[in-house]
Amino acid sequence: MSTLTQAQTPPGTTVPARLLSVPLVATFGAEFTSLTSFFLLVSVIPMLAAAAGASSSGAGLITGSLLLGTVAAEAAASAAISRFGYRMVVAAGAVLLGAPALAMLAAEPPAVMVGVSLVRGFGFGLCGVATGALTAKLLPPGRRGEGLGLLGLVAGIPAIVALPAGIWLAGHHLAVAAATMAAIAGLLPLAAIRWLPGGREARHADRAGPTRGARRSGRMAGAAWRLPLIFAAATVAAGVLDSFLPLAKGIPSNLSSAALLVQAIVATLTRWQAGKHGDRYGHTGLLIPALTVAALGMAAMMVLGWPAAIFAGMVLFGAGFGVIENATFASLIEQLPEAKASALWNFAYDAGYGAGPAVFGLICVRTGYPAGFALTGALILAAVPLAWRERTAVTR
Repeated sequence: MSTLTQAQTPPGTTVPARLLSVPLVATFGAEFTSLTSFFLLVSVIPMLAAAAGASSSGAGLITGSLLLGTVAAEAAASAAISRFGYRMVVAAGAVLLGAPALAMLAAEPPAVMVGVSLVRGFGFGLCGVATGALTAKLLPPGRRGEGLGLLGLVAGIPAIVALPAGIWLAGHHLAVAAATMAAIAGLLPLAAIRWLPGGREARHADRAGPTRGARRSGRMAGAAWRLPLIFAAATVAAGVLDSFLPLAKGIPSNLSSAALLVQAIVATLTRWQAGKHGDRYGHTGLLIPALTVAALGMAAMMVLGWPAAIFAGMVLFGAGFGVIENATFASLIEQLPEAKASALWNFAYDAGYGAGPAVFGLICVRTGYPAGFALTGALILAAVPLAWRERTAVTR
């Protein structure tokens, strides 16, 4: 028997740790449905506001309120997980995300849209931090980048399907149907609660010696602000594109839907591949090339009258954005406790995603959309020095 066992498993052979488990699949399900609810209405509500006579700044304010609620939740989510556990936080987030969408069935004035977006954003923030932290906690350390890339596939499908679907439904006078689907999807994470770990986030002790611990502490402190800022520079552009590409003059709704679909598909695939590559060669080395490619994609958007340039820009931006997503999250997880890392990463995502449209709505009134997109690309390049410092710190 022992001889047979040795023949099947030669000495020195490393058996890969199992990636998927029932709790992880349930976590992926909660992530999928909450993001579906989010993306169904993220572009629909600004479109309805614009149709009701709101200005570009008013449409940006609605998206900004959505992300304001989100970042407020993310600031409190880590403490909430420590106090109440993952199940309670996910349940609260699902109710706050799904139920307010039903208000869109009764009324659509701008004030209602702002209020609905604020509450939904808070629920989305709670779900996002909890599911991100749970994913990192449930993954084997040696395959964490790959697992986070798989999470990117799960998270990318709602962006691929729900975002353009919401735009299409609103463009065909079916906004009520979009709101109904968003409400149902937002409440669906409640069905996965029983399979989620219910424990509270434990504090991680540093077992390194005094000198090594001090160096690690300094590196963690630097990563805790560098990596979120790098990611936020990219999410500013993502928020601008999702909110304002459907509003750009001369671009039919079908074209904008197709362009955003291409961007979402490319981002999802590159995020997945970036996780596998990062596990083998390191995640921070991917940041500078990814920032450069994403900035080039935004620069291509200056030629809005040429569909080929729009699609080329979406491919480039999607490729860079997907890599930045995975590389920043995986790097944070390597250096911080799961709940804190997830909170910082989600905070950067949504703060940038909300601030981008709010500021862009004010700027494009003076510059126009093409120049505004180019300025957004310049902001992405401004994060390159931070990526260089992070890579240097990791190498040391």
